[in-house]
Amino acid sequence: MELVQALGGAGQDEETLRTLCATACRTLDWRLRDGVSAEDCEGAYPLAAAWLVMDWLRGSRGLEGITSLSAGDISVRREAAGGDDSGLARRAMELMRPFLKDEGFVFQGVSG
Repeated sequence: MELVQALGGAGQDEETLRTLCATACRTLDWRLRDGVSAEDCEGAYPLAAAWLVMDWLRGSRGLEGITSLSAGDISVRREAAGGDDSGLARRAMELMRPFLKDEGFVFQGVSG
C-alpha cells in the first residue's frame, strides 16, 4: 500500500487502496508457479502488485490509453485501450514472468 501511495495513488481513501492491494496480491498469488511464494519473487512481487493497483486506479478514472496531455491549446492523446493487458498491468505481468505459471498456448499431440 505504501508503494502505491508513493507511485501516485495517495488521492484514494485508505479502504479502497487496501482492497485493491489485497486483490492485486490475490491475482498474483493465483498465477504463481507451484512452490513459489511472494517472498521468492523478491522486489518484483510488491512492485508488480503496486503496478496492477495503479493500472486499475487509472482505468477507474477513465485515464486508460492516455499517452500524453498538454495544457496549452489543450491536447489529449489517447491510444487504443488493451483491456487488462495494457499499460502497467502488462508490465507487472512481464516483471513477474519468471515466477508465474506458463499460461501460453501449448501444442498437444493427439493419437489417432
